[in-house]
Amino acid sequence: MQGEIVEQLRQVSTATVTMQLLKRGFRTGAMTGLKPWGADAARMVGPAYTLRYIPAREDLCGAPKPGEPPTAQRLAIEECPPGHILVMATDGEQRCGTIGDILAERLVVRKVGGVVTDGAIRDAGVIAGIGLAVYATAAVAPASMNYLHPVEVQRPVGCAGAAVFPGDMIVADADGVVVIPQHLAAEIARDGLEQERVERFVAREVRRGRSTLEVYPPSDAVKAEYRRWVEAGEPA
Repeated sequence: MQGEIVEQLRQVSTATVTMQLLKRGFRTGAMTGLKPWGADAARMVGPAYTLRYIPAREDLCGAPKPGEPPTAQRLAIEECPPGHILVMATDGEQRCGTIGDILAERLVVRKVGGVVTDGAIRDAGVIAGIGLAVYATAAVAPASMNYLHPVEVQRPVGCAGAAVFPGDMIVADADGVVVIPQHLAAEIARDGLEQERVERFVAREVRRGRSTLEVYPPSDAVKAEYRRWVEAGEPA
């Protein structure tokens, strides 16, 4: 079932998702200030796996050493399930990277669906070309332990202005990143697909010279035209 929802949402834009959320009274699902890094970030859909950072403290954060117990960050890299989106919450810290090329490569090998962080990344040139969808605020050189300490995984977090609970559906495209509450994902996928089809019809009519005042939002008469268009096989 979850796989079917993901495939449906791949056909739905974030603009449509936000409208479907608004119809249900949700206004705060869109993250702010994030941008895609690399062509592979043009489309990203999957359930959230969360990692929370707090500000670093000198007695806890230093250069990594062999044999140390794994941090929450390293656990997240190894435990985030295939197809899931690793969501890293930093409270907007941009002085250090939350992920670099080696950890990103590991996520690619493990078939993780992508990364979202309200902080920065490092090794951005490499990450942009390795086949991993990444949304972040900036690219910087320093590693995470300079300013951040990873504390826990799979707990609710705030990321770029949006609440994210483990298992919530993350949808991202060129317009940004949107969070769908898990219990709404199936119906928003269904209704989002229908909205996309209606809007294809409306755009077709606008290209043919009709006024948006006539066709958008569609009246009952326009909806009847739309149904006939669908029955005819959605001609161009």
